[in-house]
Parts: sequence; structure tokens; C-alpha cells
Amino acid sequence: MDCGSPPSKPEGQIKAMMELKKEVTLDFDCCECDHPVGVTLRCEGKGLGAGLRTVAAVNVPCPTCGAVNRLLFEPSGRVHAVTPCTSLRPLPEPSLN
Repeated sequence: MDCGSPPSKPEGQIKAMMELKKEVTLDFDCCECDHPVGVTLRCEGKGLGAGLRTVAAVNVPCPTCGAVNRLLFEPSGRVHAVTPCTSLRPLPEPSLN
């Protein structure tokens, strides 16, 4: 055995590791002003491998009125709900890159 080479991984493990990162585009209407909003997110983590039951949440400010929308969505891009965010803490600005 060559100690300098990385251990080989079965194809299933490699595929599972590759699926732990995914870009998702979400389109929704703002819960305050009904303006159409689109956002692209990079999802990461073990939850992506959990199957169809995975639902994530993100807070997205509306570029038109500034209201913060709370989105519940699947990694497939399907939006389950859009509600006003009721967080007491200020939210960080999303990056523009």
C-alpha cells in the first residue's frame, strides 16, 4: 500500500459528498408589497442528503420595499411559505456577489 496516495472511496460516498452543496433559485412575491423577488442561494450541509423531507428557512429583504420575508423552501427550489420576518435582531445585508 502506498502511504502517499489518498484512500479510495466507493462511488456512492463520492456522490453523497458532491450533493452536500447545491445552488437554489427561489422566486416569490414579497409578503408586504407583492413585488416579484428572485434570489439564488447556495445550500450546504448534511440536510441536503436527507431526501424529500428537507425544508430550510432563509430571511430575504425585498429590494422594493425593504420588508424582510421569511421563506421556507426545499433544496429543489420549491417554496413552501413566505411570511413576514418577526426577528428581533437586525439581519445582515446579503452579499452582492
